[in-house]
Amino acid sequence: MAQSLADLTSAGVQRILRFFPESSQAEREELRATARRLLDTHGEKVLTPLRPVERVLWYLASEGRAEDLVEVVRGQRRDPGVFLVAGARRPRLVLPGLRSLALPDRIAALERRDLPVTAQLTSVEWRGDDLVWGGYAFVANLPRPSGRMIGRFAVLEHADTGERIRLRLRRTKNEEATAASGQALHCYDRTGFEVVVPARRLRELAGRGAGQWFLSVGIPGPGGAYETRVRQREVGTAGHNQVRHLADGSRLVVGFTKDAVGITVQQPPVEVESCTVVDGELVLVARVRSGHKAPTTVSVVEGETRLDSPLTALSAPSGSADDAFRRYRAVFSLDRLTADDPPGIKTRQFKVTFRGDEGRGQAAHLAEGFTTGRHRFAAGRELAVHRDGPGRLVLATRAVRAVVDAMTATDAGELVLTGAYPREEAAGKKVILRHGTRFEEKELPVEMADGRFTVRIDPEAAPQVHGPALPLCPGRWYLFFRDVDAWDKSEDVPVTLRPEQVGELPLRFNGPQGVGGPPRAFTVDRRNFDRIFIEPERLLAPDEHGTYRQRILREAHFHKQRKLPLRDAVLYLSFGGKQFSDSPRFVYDELVRRGVAVEHIWTQDEGLPEMPAEARVVGWGSRAWYEALARSRYVVVNTPVGDWFVTRPGQKVVQTWHGTPLKKVGKDLLGSPQSSPAYIAGLPHSYRQFDFVVSPNAHTTEIMRRAYSIEGEMLESGYPRNDIFHAADRDIRAARVREQLGLPEGKKVVLYAPTWREDQRHASKLYKLDLRIDLAAAQAELGHDHVLLFRKHSSVHGNVPGAGQGFVWDVTRYPDIADLYLVADVLITDYSSALFDFAHSDKPMLFFTYDLEHYRDTLRGLYFDFTTRAPGPLLETSEELVKALRGLDAVEAEYRDKYTRFKKDFCEPRDGQATARVVDRMLADGPHAPASTGG
Repeated sequence: MAQSLADLTSAGVQRILRFFPESSQAEREELRATARRLLDTHGEKVLTPLRPVERVLWYLASEGRAEDLVEVVRGQRRDPGVFLVAGARRPRLVLPGLRSLALPDRIAALERRDLPVTAQLTSVEWRGDDLVWGGYAFVANLPRPSGRMIGRFAVLEHADTGERIRLRLRRTKNEEATAASGQALHCYDRTGFEVVVPARRLRELAGRGAGQWFLSVGIPGPGGAYETRVRQREVGTAGHNQVRHLADGSRLVVGFTKDAVGITVQQPPVEVESCTVVDGELVLVARVRSGHKAPTTVSVVEGETRLDSPLTALSAPSGSADDAFRRYRAVFSLDRLTADDPPGIKTRQFKVTFRGDEGRGQAAHLAEGFTTGRHRFAAGRELAVHRDGPGRLVLATRAVRAVVDAMTATDAGELVLTGAYPREEAAGKKVILRHGTRFEEKELPVEMADGRFTVRIDPEAAPQVHGPALPLCPGRWYLFFRDVDAWDKSEDVPVTLRPEQVGELPLRFNGPQGVGGPPRAFTVDRRNFDRIFIEPERLLAPDEHGTYRQRILREAHFHKQRKLPLRDAVLYLSFGGKQFSDSPRFVYDELVRRGVAVEHIWTQDEGLPEMPAEARVVGWGSRAWYEALARSRYVVVNTPVGDWFVTRPGQKVVQTWHGTPLKKVGKDLLGSPQSSPAYIAGLPHSYRQFDFVVSPNAHTTEIMRRAYSIEGEMLESGYPRNDIFHAADRDIRAARVREQLGLPEGKKVVLYAPTWREDQRHASKLYKLDLRIDLAAAQAELGHDHVLLFRKHSSVHGNVPGAGQGFVWDVTRYPDIADLYLVADVLITDYSSALFDFAHSDKPMLFFTYDLEHYRDTLRGLYFDFTTRAPGPLLETSEELVKALRGLDAVEAEYRDKYTRFKKDFCEPRDGQATARVVDRMLADGPHAPASTGG
């Protein structure tokens, strides 16, 4: 196999190309020499496998065209892999904004492989007896906004013979095409399609006999038509097989094979009519179509286990007029079938096959009207007589499940799920709603009666295991039953949907009316055939969603709004719109307290809890948000806004930031695995957006000015969020938080708030929960007089074991960590900036730094010697941590002097007036400046 250019170059050289605009002259010479040597040695054929823009990059590198290469790399950062196409017969690549870039034909010429086709199914529906497929299809980088139909077509192609049947394709508008493309240059809205397969055509397919037909679409492009098979999606009607029975006995499976969309025509001579448990036996009744030879045996197989039963003929019912079928029966001992049943929640799935004299197997297809069932054969275990998507019989032994058989959405925006769950199984269990990737959990109330359950879900106020009810954040939420005394999720039993109800999904409904905005939409859908989930739909409207429309909103709508007069309003953005918290919240509270005559507008990205009535809420990235950002006289943020943003004259933009640095940040990461030269090069522009940057102390002022290339004003006022430690009503607020969390009286409250680890990631690239505390041992030692509040970092996704069992409280989604500081008697952390905030409390801190050497020397780096300046002990093991918690008085005495010194170094100013200083500075020299009191 020929080696690719990437195989022939080092990671270091590839990194130089990636960050070429920021590279040194020596690095540029190294890249040029390497690229030239490779092309001289292997020829330009080494560029052939590369994507078009990558070919351009390596060509420019080999030619030493540094200025051109800088522009191309910068353009690709904004929109990777995207280009324009010139030439109808001999297409060439043209880079946006670089039309005059001189490239030889051998580099710019585009072959068919450079223009891949995307064909995505988005819906499957039946209009009467007609099958209707909906989706979109486009050639990459060829949006064809005119939407001309000439040359577009759809075909069904037989998998074996290659026979093709042309179908009618109608153009539709499909905004999802543009959003799903993930790029900002092209609009693919006009690439939607609808393909109708009329009932007569379906009958025609059935008349041609059994076989598989795949759906393809063709699109005109340079040099002719570009054709590809249509692909399935993960969920929705376009993600699951559907079975249709025809009058002649044929079955049509409208579904998917290896991700490709098609129709499978089946004419099974034998089908399963029923499968039930009677007196300890599994009785399967099959019907054989007249004129066909009956199988002799039914086989049930799982792994090395195989059970066979002969098929014996049944006499026709007296007076039966049904001469089309002969019926047979197979019987299996339930004891034998379940003899090797695994314990706990494991599922054992059996494949059911009909076999004839020759031994060949036939799938156990289900007759129309087949009814599934469940049969409890042991404590906590059941035999499920089930079906799969293509309509085949599936037998499985599994934990007894709660099965939903009715779903309704009320006018008030509440989702009601009801179903069957045997009383003896439901006893001592609770219902958990768990996020599919974040593993965040809600504990839902459940009503049980006579083997039935009812779960009512308010998606805008779902109960936390601990803390206030909160909205469901984006993503898929799955339902489980769990023993009330279970330590973790390992024995959770999933809630599934009765197979007869799968056609009712997806179910869409609107949640309750939100504060300051329209109600959010939600979808109930399924994965893996019957795993039910709830998912909030995006907050943005169709004309706001996706990279392309965000660019249009920034370049057109935002700039148009900037030309209109400023409004007396304050726009708040806390952690990207995910919280109503932190220093922006304290600035808001101060402005309200003073009665400043401004409108308050809060940004939300995931649905914000407890929004005050005085505020208006806008969705992050919405048209209303861009309008507010363009026209609000004041903007208060604690994270970056975006490199496209520029403050307008007369506008005040305040960056409160969100932490004192212990771990290295910004330019100080150069040379480490975490550094990005492109990000660092953009820092001066990013911080020119702000009129001033708030600093909590002199240490932070020095580091941020250097590490973030801050050229403008830094206000060393202290963090507004830390005024909470000095507020006169802090005890009242703490009591309110205790009540809200339901904390038990008389127990010491331990808050654990670690940071994330950049080298601990899930396959999805989300950060893992790196849990090193033995929570079970800690509960055994401390549980009778302590509670542990576990606050994961917002970037960390993982389940907290033991939460809800009286000792561990998962408070990750509690709106503002500042409230948790008030109720905590001691903080456990590591390298998180939480330690600098909590030092304002004068309460003890413990540092669980089990990976100090690795974190300090390899992963991230620290600004000072933590071993000598930490205001508490550095602990390496869970045992040491528990011991320290038992001996806090001794810890406080030992570290009293270090703690005092630490506060002097990192907690000044700490007079409770930080918010007032920030607000005074924000309002100064403007229409809302405080009146002068000078004489």
